[in-house]
Amino acid sequence: MLMGYIFVTSMNYAAEGQVFRLRGMFLRSILCQEIAWFDTHQTNDFASRVTEDLNKLQEGIGEKVGMFIFFMTTFLASLINAFVHGWELTLIILSVFPLLGISTGLIAKVTTNLTSAELQKYGKAGSIAEEVLSSIRTVIAFGGEAKEIKRYEDNLVYARNAGVKRGLMTGVGVGVMWLFIYAAYALAFWYGTGLILDSRAGNGDYDPSKLIIVFFSVLMGAMNVGQSAPYWEAFTVARGAAATIFSIVERKSAIDPSSKEGKRPHFVTGTIELRDVHFSYPSRPDVKILQGVSLKVEPGQTVALVGSSGCGKSTCIQLIQRFYDSPSGDVMLDGQLIQDLNIGWLRDQIGVVGQEPVLFGTTIAENIRYGRDGVSMAEIEAAAKEANAHDFIMKLPKKYETQVGDRGVQMSGGQKQRVAIARALVKQPRILLLDEATSALDNQSEAIVQQALDKVRRGRTTVIVAHRLSTIRSADKIVALNKGSVAEVGTHKELMKLKSFYYNLVTAQIPPNERKSSKAGKEDTESDSSDEENEVVSVAELSQDIMDDLVSKSPVALARTSSTRQSLRRRRTSTKASRHSMGTEEKDNLPTVPLSRIMKMNSTEWPYMLAGALGSAIQGTIVPLYAIMFGEVLGSLSTADEVEARKQGDYYAVLFLIIGLIAAVSMFIQAYMFTLSGETLTSRLRKLTFAAMLRQEVGWFDDDKNSVGALCSRLSGDAASVQGATGSRIGTIIQALTTLGVSICLALYYDWRLGLISFPFIPFVLIAVYLQSKILMGQSVTESESLQDAGKLAIECITNIRTVASLHKEQYFADAYSAALLKPHLQALKKSHLRGVAFGFAQAVPFFAYATTMLYGGHLVDVGQISYEDVFKVAEALILGTMMVGQAVAFAPNYSKARVAASQIFHLLDRNPQIDSSAGIGLRLSGDVSTIELQGVHFVYPTRPDTTILQGLGVRVDRGKTLALVGSSGCGKSTIISLLERFYNAQKGTVSINGQDIEALNVGWVRQQLGLVSQEPVLFDRTIEENIAYGDNTRRVEHHEVVAAAKKANIHAFIESLPDKYNTRVGGKGSQLSGGQKQRVAIARALVRNPSVLLLDEATSALDTESEKVVQEALEQAQAGRTSIVIAHRLSTIQGADTIAVIQSGQVVEVGTHSELMEKKGHYYSLYQTNH
Repeated sequence: MLMGYIFVTSMNYAAEGQVFRLRGMFLRSILCQEIAWFDTHQTNDFASRVTEDLNKLQEGIGEKVGMFIFFMTTFLASLINAFVHGWELTLIILSVFPLLGISTGLIAKVTTNLTSAELQKYGKAGSIAEEVLSSIRTVIAFGGEAKEIKRYEDNLVYARNAGVKRGLMTGVGVGVMWLFIYAAYALAFWYGTGLILDSRAGNGDYDPSKLIIVFFSVLMGAMNVGQSAPYWEAFTVARGAAATIFSIVERKSAIDPSSKEGKRPHFVTGTIELRDVHFSYPSRPDVKILQGVSLKVEPGQTVALVGSSGCGKSTCIQLIQRFYDSPSGDVMLDGQLIQDLNIGWLRDQIGVVGQEPVLFGTTIAENIRYGRDGVSMAEIEAAAKEANAHDFIMKLPKKYETQVGDRGVQMSGGQKQRVAIARALVKQPRILLLDEATSALDNQSEAIVQQALDKVRRGRTTVIVAHRLSTIRSADKIVALNKGSVAEVGTHKELMKLKSFYYNLVTAQIPPNERKSSKAGKEDTESDSSDEENEVVSVAELSQDIMDDLVSKSPVALARTSSTRQSLRRRRTSTKASRHSMGTEEKDNLPTVPLSRIMKMNSTEWPYMLAGALGSAIQGTIVPLYAIMFGEVLGSLSTADEVEARKQGDYYAVLFLIIGLIAAVSMFIQAYMFTLSGETLTSRLRKLTFAAMLRQEVGWFDDDKNSVGALCSRLSGDAASVQGATGSRIGTIIQALTTLGVSICLALYYDWRLGLISFPFIPFVLIAVYLQSKILMGQSVTESESLQDAGKLAIECITNIRTVASLHKEQYFADAYSAALLKPHLQALKKSHLRGVAFGFAQAVPFFAYATTMLYGGHLVDVGQISYEDVFKVAEALILGTMMVGQAVAFAPNYSKARVAASQIFHLLDRNPQIDSSAGIGLRLSGDVSTIELQGVHFVYPTRPDTTILQGLGVRVDRGKTLALVGSSGCGKSTIISLLERFYNAQKGTVSINGQDIEALNVGWVRQQLGLVSQEPVLFDRTIEENIAYGDNTRRVEHHEVVAAAKKANIHAFIESLPDKYNTRVGGKGSQLSGGQKQRVAIARALVRNPSVLLLDEATSALDTESEKVVQEALEQAQAGRTSIVIAHRLSTIQGADTIAVIQSGQVVEVGTHSELMEKKGHYYSLYQTNH
């Protein structure tokens, strides 16, 4: 009992500590890899590796190691004892073991390889799940749920097949092992009988006692080898998991941000220089991005990079941060190669605002604080004021402690961008890199933020990438890039005089009716009088009085928030709060799922399970049968007739061989059949869970506990854990119970008194099992919740690795992840003591029972009431039975985790979503959409009912007409799109199509009528053709349709220039394409659908001037004859709209055409003046 407690507690302590450290090392290693490595690896795979692979590794290095050592130590001790008492007989018995070792070794090698293949396929399936769940709005909008479920299922089939093959090989291995063990028994009795009879004739010193000692010693050793088989399987699985883990942990990064090497200059002047830089992305080495680019930025100078989408502007930004190393040419800072500088130090000097702002699922204050360690609240507020974010933040109920949601999903694009700008400003960098920093802002916010950026870049070296050329007119130098080369360099004035490449970019951005200005105030006052009449002027600069008026009167709507986390400690608090506010059950309050329901889920595999159960029962029966044979053999050795004795020895030897064959077949059936059913159940549960997730309404995903990271952890971990209540564990339990039951019957049959003496010890074993199960179930609940929090954090920082790298926050997130793991780690250590006590008790009971049985049996033999062979029969049967139950205790952790995991899975499967696109209910209207109308619509997001987004909004658009929605960032424009897509339901008022309430219509039909292009384009890690074809998932989209849509979106020429053309993979989140290229692919995706209604939410915001012009023409052509709802910040793009609705604070404040609203000189007039 004491030793059992010590070894279980110690091994669990050791395993928990190792996995705790390894989890931290694994994430730290991932975060420290170079960006090029992420381009060629699917980052989504890491979701399953962080959870499932490490869990499998822990399974193989915990107390199972102690159990394996226990069995092997017993085997060695028994072997030594056997050699001491009879080396000759021992050698004969062991003659079969070399064959056993060779066969099991080969099988173990094959099993390990199959395990690695299985985990790899599950990793691929996990990457698909992470990609889909992180892009859930895009998937739902385009009706891609069924396609994604099928894609996920296809990868599960490969994983299941690998798992079944592993089970087959395990079954063969275990069967061969038991065959050899019983063959050794046969040899022992056949040869041992001969030795005893020879000794009687004076040719040796063997007697029945030596035979019993040798046989019993080898028997105990062999039994322990046999019982170690399940643990050996756990080791092979762990080895397969460890191979994938350590391949990353031990990899040396080519550009390691945690490296201490490199120079750290005490002062930075800020001179940036690129000398003859050539560059291709590692994932596309045949595509030349930069071809001999040379440029220099002097200290404190502002240099703007302009050019068409994909010309290499953002690549220059990435090279300056040393995300990549250029194979040819030099990138230098203050005259030193950036390769010679410390990477972390370099990135600390740089403040970056990217084209697509990335926020983390924490508070606004914490997101800004990521810019620089140790900043005060006053500094955070000052940065927010500079970024024009302070006003809208202060209107929120929790102000700076407001949660922004997973990936900032609960905030508008403009609000996210302003928080990202504040994060860059709080860093107080020497170098500022602005890659389309104001692209997501409305005109009022852009003007104010642009003024703030103009102020903060003074004295700093600044590199700006911009498509809106009005924002870079004041730059000290403008570098025009064309096809990866520098086409022109100069100031705005100088380049305009050249009337060449830059001139064409500028003129393309100005509406034709405004290209010639007669107003002196809008002329370039520095130009010569002879040029004044012909000077082409871009967007006019705002006068100071207009700017002041905008600062004081800018209408800023309330932003969206979500209960996620601020810091690690606040995250736990906010999670509980969000769960309470959503009215959802917490995991530890979920009803326990009965085993019968889990088994019912496995109903189609019942034939396999019945076969496996039969094999287990046969194997369980063989153990007590061995006890009977053992007693009979002892009785036969006492006979004086030598011929009869030899005859009996031969008989029992043959009988042992027969039993060995039966045991081999039964163990093969048990192992293979239960693995088959278990793998199938795991695959089915993953599919059903994934499908259930995709069936939920969008509001469900807004809840913190349903973030992408948490769902991926749940998907990969829970389904695998349920196998702990099925699969091979059931076989072990059935085998143990059968052995116990048959043993009790035999004991009562041979001598009821001896049976009754032994019987009271059996309940103690069962009590130990029950207590242990209860202990571990509570442990599994708390560990599961805490590990999901940690997994969510890990997946969040991995998927946003570029932002993490630019902020140089790799160590911060690695430390935060380790801190998140600390709570479940400490809980597991605490439970290890209770687990040790229960295990030690369960292991000690058989010894107590054995001692009592033998003591009382000896007394009965002494008084002549029972033969000594019957004592052995009863004692062996009962002791082996209780020992088998004791060994089954080792699988209690798996069973407990399975019950908890099953509760969570079935809770999700049973949930009825508020908006279910798979239900198939609702009206399907005939014909196209004729009218769309919102009447008196009030709306709040489910996660924050205190913040009203829409307040009685009403608007209408008729067939073939275009409705434009304008207003400041966060006023509710995109919320209208979400309501039309049935992402949410309005709390009050009606949203109707053709006069029918949208809630009465079939959800799938409604979404099929709509073609959505969002402000931040979401692409999948597939080919360009597959991404475009994703626009219509109701049919097979032909290649010529994809090409036609690409041509309309002005992306066809670019695609054809790629080596793989339409078969080019775009990378995770479209990382291998520029922002403009991604947006054009997204537009093509919407056009291929040929929808009745086009929903364009800033559809051209990420495009350069040239592309925007062409795409805008394509969109106008596509809008012809279609109902269109357009959200735009650039008012020049919606002047031709049939109706323009100005939205302020969730209400429509003006409606009319462009000319009507301009005549009113109200809200729209002010917006337009700001824009022009």
